[in-house]
Amino acid sequence: QLQLVESGGGLVQSGGSLRLSCAASGFTLDYYAIGWFRQAPGKEREGVSCISSSGGSTNYADSVKGRFTTSRDNAKNTVYLQMNSLKPEDTAVYYCVAYRLFRLCVEALGPDYWGQGTQVTVSS
Repeated sequence: QLQLVESGGGLVQSGGSLRLSCAASGFTLDYYAIGWFRQAPGKEREGVSCISSSGGSTNYADSVKGRFTTSRDNAKNTVYLQMNSLKPEDTAVYYCVAYRLFRLCVEALGPDYWGQGTQVTVSS
């Protein structure tokens, strides 16, 4: 079964940090650009970041630039989202998604695979 599995979410105070992980099972992430999206209750889904298959290119939403960093370890078949200086408005369910092309991630078009999501809650 092909799937993405997120982990690392939780409850953190404002100003704190979390690192999310996205692991693949049933396929290798080497050939996929990986994006992180988030969705808060009552709000539209928002693209957070993208990283190319090689890791050489990244893209971030303005709301997280300078605070979030995405990286990947293809040997571990895992992609990460390091989130620093967290704010209450970062509270959401975070999903990782896989794209055949980096451009499709940046344009937030339909991905090939979705994870089940992990909850991030930032208290004020």
